Amino acid sequence: MSKRRYVARGVPGGYRVWDNRRRGYWGDFYELCPDDLLTELNGPADQGRIVELMRKYKKAKR
Repeated sequence: MSKRRYVARGVPGGYRVWDNRRRGYWGDFYELCPDDLLTELNGPADQGRIVELMRKYKKAKR
């Protein structure tokens, strides 16, 4: 199994997306684990789908 570039890391109060290549956090803070977003980022990485998922998870945190 190849090493994933993006992974969810638990932080106080929720999750952040960690970029292993850049060695830093990517995107926003999420209260729910963004599994679909991680799958898309590590897979086909369709920009439209990524934006849609980011909006979905951002709404879910409110």
